[in-house]
Amino acid sequence: MIGLLGSGSWATAIVKILLEKQDRHINWWVREEDSIPVLLEEKHNPLYLSEAYIDTTRTNISSDIREVVEKSDDIYLVIPSAFVDKALKTVPREVLRQKRIISAVKGIVPEYTTIITEYLREQIGMDYEQLCIVSGPSHAEETARQRLTYLAVASTNRNFAEEVRQQIDCHYIKTAYSTDMTGIECAAVLKNIYAIAAGMCRGLGYGDNIIAVLISNALQEMTDFMQHISPMIGNGDFTADGRLRQFESFAYLGDLLVTSYSQFSRNRTFGNMVGYGYSIKGAQLEMKMVAEGYYAVKGVKKILQELDLQMPIVDAVYAVLYERKSPAKQMKKVLENLK
Repeated sequence: MIGLLGSGSWATAIVKILLEKQDRHINWWVREEDSIPVLLEEKHNPLYLSEAYIDTTRTNISSDIREVVEKSDDIYLVIPSAFVDKALKTVPREVLRQKRIISAVKGIVPEYTTIITEYLREQIGMDYEQLCIVSGPSHAEETARQRLTYLAVASTNRNFAEEVRQQIDCHYIKTAYSTDMTGIECAAVLKNIYAIAAGMCRGLGYGDNIIAVLISNALQEMTDFMQHISPMIGNGDFTADGRLRQFESFAYLGDLLVTSYSQFSRNRTFGNMVGYGYSIKGAQLEMKMVAEGYYAVKGVKKILQELDLQMPIVDAVYAVLYERKSPAKQMKKVLENLK
């Protein structure tokens, strides 16, 4: 039995994807208990991605996260990273360790400054063989409209990954297998930060020409970051199992591009609002959705300090969001020193 934790846009989109298999039933944890009666009656999530039809006759919806976990074998984790630890703390560790988890979270767990798979290993006690990553250039709004999307399914357990691919493959979702769990997770974290930078530039009045150069530099920063972090990610341009990491592939570059340029990107939108003149808190309240890059940049900045590594775009975004520095001055400094 498949369970899914989370009720935001991407979580709702994955529910829709999983229910494309007409013989499948799923368990779904929805945090907002008041929204469940409306969801059951209207067959749409009233809070997020309301255009996505949900077949509630094949969906067991509950606001009890422990109940959903206990009744499921494979758990799709689609909770914003800032709230993962709080949510999972309500489920006994021994219960979670009996499950397999597929993470579709693109962020850092702020309490531990770590990506999701490392959090699940270190704090929950799970093994890599129980874990899988689903990532790629995938806006929930397009998925809800059944527009063709490619997703990377990454795991050290090839059999598990193939099962996940079968679960989500449908006429508008195509998948590819990867072993680079940590690399793809790190790329997904970084691209949200770079999308905020791109949004700031747009809000400040810069055009597509210079933003394209900014994103080219962002890809180089991403490459440098991969070369400096722990051996778990591999060595330089190679993954942990010795394969050459293809940064130009859709799981890395593709995800960076769509998040930096798309009208659906909440991180780009957040950055755009900050560049335009909104306060940080004002932009967050106006959006009513989580911009993962806001939390990610704080964690990445901490890692950079530990590594004594300079990443000018990340540093600029951090300075604006956490040190309340001027977006205009910070982005001007970055744009004048692009390569």
